[in-house]
Amino acid sequence: MITIKAKDITINEVHKLLKFQEVTNINTFTTWLSLEPLTEVEQQELAQIQQDFWAYLSRGKVLEGLVKALTTFPLMRLAGFYRSPIALSLEQHIADTIVEDEDTTITGQLDIVAVNKEQPLRDETFFWVLVIEAKNSSITTYMGLPQLLTYAYQSLERQASVWGLATNGVHYQFAYLDRDRGNGPTYELMPELNLMDAERSPLLLQVLKAICKLHNSVIAN
Repeated sequence: MITIKAKDITINEVHKLLKFQEVTNINTFTTWLSLEPLTEVEQQELAQIQQDFWAYLSRGKVLEGLVKALTTFPLMRLAGFYRSPIALSLEQHIADTIVEDEDTTITGQLDIVAVNKEQPLRDETFFWVLVIEAKNSSITTYMGLPQLLTYAYQSLERQASVWGLATNGVHYQFAYLDRDRGNGPTYELMPELNLMDAERSPLLLQVLKAICKLHNSVIAN
């Protein structure tokens, strides 16, 4: 049996071992997500998050823990993820992913997951977040994509689709995973967003709010 750590897996291995296929259809995001304008208070808080993070980022490398404290947690709070019926879990060990035909086991540990705590028997995780260290403003979140897909793959055993986010605090890569479109699981990538871009950063918060609201709506129904 071969064991691979999720953090070391490549996108080619994700495609081969987990049978993932990337598809391009940006309409998925506009179809599923209803983006609403930000309030003045939300815009002010977003600007404060940017200012706080820049104070650290301008000094150099920002470690993973600080990335979460300065950007991920404040943004998720502002987007509504702290409110019932959504519950967050942190740094949970995922169950081993066993790929029988390749005699391979993939192990790892995730950063943040959002679950529906009002329906625990369904054991659904609708939003997975992977945080990587911000070494500088040019690092790409694509480097964390294989790890994110590996973690979120577990959810597709219990539900038809799941959202994922890989971020280093500056860049934000959203992904939409679908269990099966005939030839195995697929994933679609939204154009990367940037917290430090004054014109584009509001879209980041709008997307987070929309994902949160979408699953609040699903829960209510």
